[in-house]
Amino acid sequence: MKLLHLDASALGGHSVSRGLTAAIVAELTRGQPGTEVVYHDLVANPLSHWTPVSDASDPSTVLGAQMMDDFLAADVVVIGAPMYNFSIPSQLKAWIDRIAVAGKTFRYGPNGPEGLAGGKRVIIASSRGGIYSEGSAAQSFDFQEPYLRAVFAFLGVTDIEFVRAEGVAISEDNKAESLKSAHASIGVVSRKAA
Repeated sequence: MKLLHLDASALGGHSVSRGLTAAIVAELTRGQPGTEVVYHDLVANPLSHWTPVSDASDPSTVLGAQMMDDFLAADVVVIGAPMYNFSIPSQLKAWIDRIAVAGKTFRYGPNGPEGLAGGKRVIIASSRGGIYSEGSAAQSFDFQEPYLRAVFAFLGVTDIEFVRAEGVAISEDNKAESLKSAHASIGVVSRKAA
């Protein structure tokens, strides 16, 4: 199995999503010895904003091609996606802009867009300071998870799962309870892979 692990939180050791992605990857690799893991820290090594550069030797073009290759080769993609200002970090958006490429991961045909990157599993570690899940008072402010679901579905990925810790900034008790629930769901995610 080839596993692509991405982190996009700027909070370093204080990051909830980084802790969750590490736990997800550890659990998945424990059950699949010999898993090849490719890791990208999108904050420590940020991608520039996408531009239509045609020079194949340009460093941003080379790095973008590497991101595409790693995504296409992966059987499983584990993404740390904290909610920043109701959406995703710009570092993660820059990565998505490198992998959402017409002719590579999707195409337009006579019946509309068609995803070309199916057959892989995407697991997203979602962290949020407040509560934005379905039925919450702030649900309409959630442009994080619906966006990620939409973009991966557009690319043809139908196996998308979320491990969510939300309300982590409300109180220490709420954070502890949310992390306990998130870690319990990691066990469910890993059993699905077995």
